[in-house]
Amino acid sequence: MGVMSGPYVIRGSVSLPEAELMWRFSRSSGPGGQHVNTSDSQVELRFDVAATESLPEVWKVRALERLAGRLVNGVVAVRASEHRSQWRNRETAAVRLAALLAEATAPPPKARRKSRIPRGINERRLREKKQRGDTKRGRSGRDW
Repeated sequence: MGVMSGPYVIRGSVSLPEAELMWRFSRSSGPGGQHVNTSDSQVELRFDVAATESLPEVWKVRALERLAGRLVNGVVAVRASEHRSQWRNRETAAVRLAALLAEATAPPPKARRKSRIPRGINERRLREKKQRGDTKRGRSGRDW
């Protein structure tokens, strides 16, 4: 079995701490024929967001807030079982967890500043509306 391919970067210099990842392996459904019945290729990766020391405090608070629906006692779990080999499922799970944490710790988007419509443009719009209305009114053939 090969070595895991490098640290999984969440964002910037912060990456998933190998020591804080909890792995669990079980039998997987899906492709593999009879092989599936004998090998533990499904991977469940758990990461304790609440107790971690590797995330900056601000990120941790953000992650706990945004992942609230997915957390069980402060732990987030990711499952992967689409590949036949456990190793590839491990890769997939780790990448997925990194992406999930990257999204959950992202800074909130900048607030949108309302733009002011210049007065001239607004006046022109109202003038054109009035003109259009007059044109349409002129079409009804009522002649009194």
